[in-house]
Amino acid sequence: MASKAKVPSDTARPPAAPSGVPAGQIKAVSWQAFEAPETRLAWDALAECAAEPNPFHESWYLLPALRALDPAGEVKVLRFEAGGELAGLLPVRHEKRYYRWPIPQLCTWIHGNCFQGAPLVARGLERAFWRAFLAWADDNAGSALFLHLAQMPLQGPLYEALQAVLAEQGRLAGLVHREERAMLASELSAEAYFEASLSGKKRKELRRQFARLSEQGELTFERRDDDAHLARWTEDFLALEHSGWKGAQGSALASHHGTTRLFKEALFGAASRGRLERLTLSLDGEPIAMLANFITAPGAYSYKTAFDERFARYSPGVLVQRENLALLDRAGIDWVDSCAAADHPMIDHIWRERRAVGRLSIAIGGRLRRALFARLLKAELGRSPSGL
Repeated sequence: MASKAKVPSDTARPPAAPSGVPAGQIKAVSWQAFEAPETRLAWDALAECAAEPNPFHESWYLLPALRALDPAGEVKVLRFEAGGELAGLLPVRHEKRYYRWPIPQLCTWIHGNCFQGAPLVARGLERAFWRAFLAWADDNAGSALFLHLAQMPLQGPLYEALQAVLAEQGRLAGLVHREERAMLASELSAEAYFEASLSGKKRKELRRQFARLSEQGELTFERRDDDAHLARWTEDFLALEHSGWKGAQGSALASHHGTTRLFKEALFGAASRGRLERLTLSLDGEPIAMLANFITAPGAYSYKTAFDERFARYSPGVLVQRENLALLDRAGIDWVDSCAAADHPMIDHIWRERRAVGRLSIAIGGRLRRALFARLLKAELGRSPSGL
């Protein structure tokens, strides 16, 4: 795979949709077109009736991300319309490389602070969306050898609809990477879940750490779902995260202007729509652990957390995560995605459920392109069943 893949020109893709099924149209537009107030209203209405929630593709998050990280406008947004209404949305771009290989691909746009790659699609139109998307990809492949979907949940109506459409069309696809990350989904109360998740010895140790931390000063906990003092809270979070190892490695939000801007605008947008929950553990009025959740019923996403590493021996991050278990008691929330890496050393020991997330590569274009992709996919999965 060391040499650059040469994609043949090809024609004649197979028909994508059988007759008698709901249809829709997709077109790629500049993301700046979605800045218009009336378009954002339609976008917000789509999010309310989406088959699956994805805060990272809602207007209050995706637009700030694009403004901050794609000023040149290389990313396009696929606009899916059905019955004259906005019924689906997904950011995409053409990439010249497939990870470290010089293989062009058409892919969904995923950045370092996007933890879910599924499209926003109106409930009931999942299959229609995938048919329209795949037909569009066939016709607009350009130099891309294949379509690549990253950060896709491997369960739920969108994934089930995609699998059905792929089978319906006889279209080759491969799951080239799969991982499981911590998830919170239980009918237990927060307290019962905490007792079931951690051993008596570990719970005793946390009580001891809380007591020792309390000896350092006045320890308080605050939970908010409004925008009161949000600007100050955001600055405190950025400073707290940057003060630790992420700041030292240059991966903190505050390490780069673009991610700083994204974080500030996204939290303000989430709060203005009632999507934000903030947790703060403070010592003598100074935050030592902070956490931001995105509330997107029937689920939620534990977006970002930070703690003061000077107090690491007292486990402030674990203490604030214990308080975060209150999401189990919140009406309308059935599950919470941790947004954490697989095998996370802290959250995996508290949240016992797992959410499977993966990357899929899918054949597009005509016969010659698909034949070349089939060889690539076989080589990739032959090297590792879980992909590159």
